[in-house]
Amino acid sequence: MKILNNISLIAIIVLAFALGSCDKTKPYDVVVAPPETHFVGSKTQSYSAANNPAPSYNVVVGTTDVSNTDRTVTYKVTSPSGAVAGTQYTIATGNTTGSVTIPAGKALANIVVQADYNAYLGGRKDTLVFTLEQPSVKPSGFLDTVILVVRGACFEGDVNLNDLLGDYPNTNEDFGGAYGPYTTSVSSVTQTSPTTGSIVVENIWDNGWAPITFDLDWTDPANRIVSLLQQDNIADGGTVNPQYAGSTVTVTNPSATAFPNVRGTFSICNQTIVLKMRICLLPLGCFSSTLYTVNMAR
Repeated sequence: MKILNNISLIAIIVLAFALGSCDKTKPYDVVVAPPETHFVGSKTQSYSAANNPAPSYNVVVGTTDVSNTDRTVTYKVTSPSGAVAGTQYTIATGNTTGSVTIPAGKALANIVVQADYNAYLGGRKDTLVFTLEQPSVKPSGFLDTVILVVRGACFEGDVNLNDLLGDYPNTNEDFGGAYGPYTTSVSSVTQTSPTTGSIVVENIWDNGWAPITFDLDWTDPANRIVSLLQQDNIADGGTVNPQYAGSTVTVTNPSATAFPNVRGTFSICNQTIVLKMRICLLPLGCFSSTLYTVNMAR
């Protein structure tokens, strides 16, 4: 206890000295952090070159303070996807390594990027990585790199199956007569190769049918195909017509004989799916001349 009391006494003396030495009238040195530069906005940004000519895009760079003199910020551009300055894009400086000036009295400046519309007509997508460098205003540690994703208009061969998930409230169908609109949905997707996959569609027929799986093939982006293997026990035949109650609904691809070269299709850009099926009521038989077409749309 004696030691603790001595320590407490010393602490009190030090504190009293510190308080007693304060002088409100005396100016004290204030440490000012040096200015830093950084990008503005999201770390990953998107640039659409879908219009002709493609609009320019501003990668914005800023500083943590405002100065009464111009300041130069140095940066470099790299492209993991292989985009080449002067071919797929240009920058106001004309160089992949360049600089931009933040004017006196300002805290922001633009690095102006111009994509070549023609370079992105075929579905090309590029990544440009902007990185701040020295010598220049010191790069900040919190946003010294920006990733700019450049792409043109939607390309039907650039398929992400997850983009097809969800409801299609403007679904219409035709089976010897039009019906709709009503809502169908893609409840799950599976990628089976770089250019093939499958989707599970719910509420086809809008009368209690089980989900149906369809195969998608976009190997030829200009000829995208939707097909299905035969699927049984979809519903009771009475859902098609009360007179067929007790039979079992089966769906399959239209036969080449009855419906030559007829397959469904889909558009990743327009978010539409066209399903074409032959309906059978087992053990009664199949509809031989009527094709069941479902047009799914967002």
